[in-house]
Amino acid sequence: QVQLEESGGGLVQTGGSLRLSCVVPGRTFVDGSMAWFRQAPGKAREFVAGMWWFGGRTDYAESVKGRFTVSKDNAKNTLELQMKGLNPEDTAVYYCAGSKFRSTVVRSVKFDYWGRGTQVIVSS
Repeated sequence: QVQLEESGGGLVQTGGSLRLSCVVPGRTFVDGSMAWFRQAPGKAREFVAGMWWFGGRTDYAESVKGRFTVSKDNAKNTLELQMKGLNPEDTAVYYCAGSKFRSTVVRSVKFDYWGRGTQVIVSS
């Protein structure tokens, strides 16, 4: 069931930045986890970054650590992904995902709620 909505994707050059947002409905995941996944053409979907919705824990794929930052905007009730130092390998459809549960390793929980995705294209 699609409950989330991503935005902020676009076309950028290598080394550029983008900020993705995901609208989180109400308090659905207040005690759970939110994360970003991505899927490149012809590739499997992979975990990018995630966090406990109330804070205290974040998790990043090694490939994006130090370049991407996941956070939430309390005023807008959105999950954010600030991406810097983008390279062509970051080109993918980025998906927002939610879970009503938590794990010390954020990526380990089952994400049952998804957005439709937002396209990120990084040109050389």
